[in-house]
Amino acid sequence: MIRPRLTLCSLAALAAAVLRADDWPMLGGRPDRNMVSREAGLPLDWSAGGKIPRKNLKWSAPLGKVTFGAPVISGGRVFIGTDNDPKDHTEHRGVFKCFAENDGRLLWAATHEKLRNPAEDDGTIGVTSTPCVAGDYVYYVSNRAELVCRAVQDGREVWLIDLRATLGVLPNQASSSSPLIAGGLLFVVTGNSADYKTGKVKNPAAPSFLAVDAKTGRIVWQDNSPGSRILTGQWGSPGYGVVDGVPQVAFPGGDGWLYSFEPATGKLLWKFNGKAHEKPSASGEPETVFQFLAAPVFVGDRVLAAIGEPEAGSGPGALRCLDARQRGDVTKTAELWRLSGEDFNDSISMPAVHDGLVYAADTPGYLHCLDAATGKKLWLHDLKANIWGSPLVADGKVYVQSSEGAVVVFAAGREKKILATNSALPELQHGTPVAANGTLYITGQTQLFALAVEK
Repeated sequence: MIRPRLTLCSLAALAAAVLRADDWPMLGGRPDRNMVSREAGLPLDWSAGGKIPRKNLKWSAPLGKVTFGAPVISGGRVFIGTDNDPKDHTEHRGVFKCFAENDGRLLWAATHEKLRNPAEDDGTIGVTSTPCVAGDYVYYVSNRAELVCRAVQDGREVWLIDLRATLGVLPNQASSSSPLIAGGLLFVVTGNSADYKTGKVKNPAAPSFLAVDAKTGRIVWQDNSPGSRILTGQWGSPGYGVVDGVPQVAFPGGDGWLYSFEPATGKLLWKFNGKAHEKPSASGEPETVFQFLAAPVFVGDRVLAAIGEPEAGSGPGALRCLDARQRGDVTKTAELWRLSGEDFNDSISMPAVHDGLVYAADTPGYLHCLDAATGKKLWLHDLKANIWGSPLVADGKVYVQSSEGAVVVFAAGREKKILATNSALPELQHGTPVAANGTLYITGQTQLFALAVEK
């Protein structure tokens, strides 16, 4: 079901040019998904108060009980998905919140009821999709597998596509894709999945990838290439780049393939089988049992993509660097380098590429620094706790958040240097640090923290 609500003459303001230069309007900050910020003067350490005196805390704002997504910042507002506080409703719900960037005041919130069908259960998870803002509108995927467009100003629903009712999509436990917008089109992974009890794909004909007119919510094209081969779920997000003058949008498929399409038409440009290079170990087990999940990152004519899966347990994964100029099935020809096997565990994090270096985190908690040209490992650090978020490069630093409540700050560079280890914010777990307009944002399970150097 596609549900249009209103038509506004300012819909033409979708162009990114209306955003302030230092906003962070989507996952990764830009459509290429490369977690690199131009911000400077960001804090090195901080505290929310208590046993350690308050330091560099601009504001904090309450979220729900559990938060997995990252905030985005645009036009003086901060947007994030979460769930509800028990005091807000008698029933558990997904919640999407909008705060004032300057002081953290709640400006508006939208709620989504939980799914009732156990086969499509979204459990205790709320809105996990990191949103995308373009002009006067914000886009996200709700916990009910709805692609939603709302007005930034007051949260009014502009249009909504129920991916289950309209397209027959059946999610597995959560709908988590983070949309991106480019050329007036909104791109998203639908979340069509294998049933979490039977392991079988009930509706392989349902699309896995979608392009939608951002103004109207009209579906421009759809693709169901993973079909019945989806391993478990499809919780990933697309990435976008212009390679040799040709735009392309790449989707991590739930079948272990990475697919790249012509954005305007949905024509397949290339595909890469992330599991085709598996080599049996001495025990006879495959090198990796995981799939592409993190958003692919475009850097020049290359794409970097990590392999992993949430809640599947840790094991050997892979970080692949591909030549995005090739066409067709590029499984045997596009790989420029890869880190895999004993060198890289499963990962659901996006790598950050800056000044010829790649910073990549894996789920067990290792941060890798690699030479971007060759994949040669330069240094490694064990955070001794899981990492589900992505590293951020900003202000000459690398910020990484662990599941045990620490944010470790490294000096960006070819030699490992730890600048600070911060553990003074409560209830930090699976977050991705982001920066915008002189402020660093750290997401906790129940609070969002805005950090800035005190003047």
